Amino acid sequence: MARLALPLDAAPPPAVRDVVELLKPITWFPPMWAFMCGVVSSGASWQGRWTFLLAGVMLTGPLVCGTSQAVNDWFDRHVDAINEPHRPIPSGRVAGRWGLWVAIAGSLLSLAVAVAVGPWVALATIVGLACAWGYSAPPFRWKTSGWIGPAVVALTYEGLSWFTGAAVMAGALPDLRILIVLALYSAGAHGIMTLNDFKAVEGDRATGLRSLPVTLGIARAGRLACAVMALPQLAVIALLLRWGMTLSAAAVGVLLLAQLSLMPRLLRDPARFAPWYGATGVSLYVLGMLASAVGLGGHW
Repeated sequence: MARLALPLDAAPPPAVRDVVELLKPITWFPPMWAFMCGVVSSGASWQGRWTFLLAGVMLTGPLVCGTSQAVNDWFDRHVDAINEPHRPIPSGRVAGRWGLWVAIAGSLLSLAVAVAVGPWVALATIVGLACAWGYSAPPFRWKTSGWIGPAVVALTYEGLSWFTGAAVMAGALPDLRILIVLALYSAGAHGIMTLNDFKAVEGDRATGLRSLPVTLGIARAGRLACAVMALPQLAVIALLLRWGMTLSAAAVGVLLLAQLSLMPRLLRDPARFAPWYGATGVSLYVLGMLASAVGLGGHW
C-alpha cells in the first residue's frame, strides 16, 4: 500500500507475472465462449478460416477483455484497496502509471488486430473498447450505476463477442435471427453481472458505487438477478420453436429448468451462494447459449 504514495512516474516496470494477473485470465473465458457460440451460429465452414478464428479468440479474450480488466483496475485502484488489496495495483506490484500504460497499449493492439481481421470485427472492437473505458473511467464511469454498469459488461462479454464470432465467419453482418438471440442472452447476462456485485458490497457502499445489492438490498437484488437471467431464456426457447429448431429449444428448456432448481438455494443467501451459483447455474446458462448457436447454425 505504501508504494501507491510514490510519484506516479517513479515506479519501476512491473514483473510479467503481475501484468498477467492484472489482465485477469480467468475472466477471458466468458467472451471467448460467446465468440465460439458466434462461430457455431454462423453455420459457416471453418475450413481456411483458422487465422481469422485465432485472431477472434485473441481479440475477445486476452486483448479486449484483458484490456478492460486493466482499465477497470486502474480506475478502481482505490476501491480495490478496500475490496481486494492483494490485487497488483493496490498492492504496489504494478505501481506508478504502469496500470494505465498497460490499458492504453492493450487498446491500441486490439484495434490493430481488429482492423486486420475485417470491418465488422473492427466496429465491434471499437464499441467494446469504448464500453471498457466508459464503464470504469470518468466522466462516464457507468459502473457506478447498478443498472447501466452490468448492462455494459453483459453487452461486451456476451453480445459483442458473439457478434464478432459470427462476423468473422460470415465476413458480413450476421443473420437477423443471430442478432436477436445474442441480444437476449446479453440481456440475461445482466443478472450474471449483478451476482458478481455481491462480493463487493462493503467497498461499493464506502466508495459510492450504486450496485444493485447496495441500492436494492441483497435479497431483492438476488431475486431480480434470477428473473433477469431466466426470462430471456424463455424468449429464446419460444423463438427457437417458432423457427423450427426443436432440439435446440428442448436443450435450452432442460438447462433452464436445471437453473430454476438451483435458484432457491442462491436466494437463501445470495452473498454467500453467488460464487456457487456462478459455477453451477451460470455454467448451465452458457451451455444454453451453445445449444442455441447449434440450432441457429443448422447443425441440429
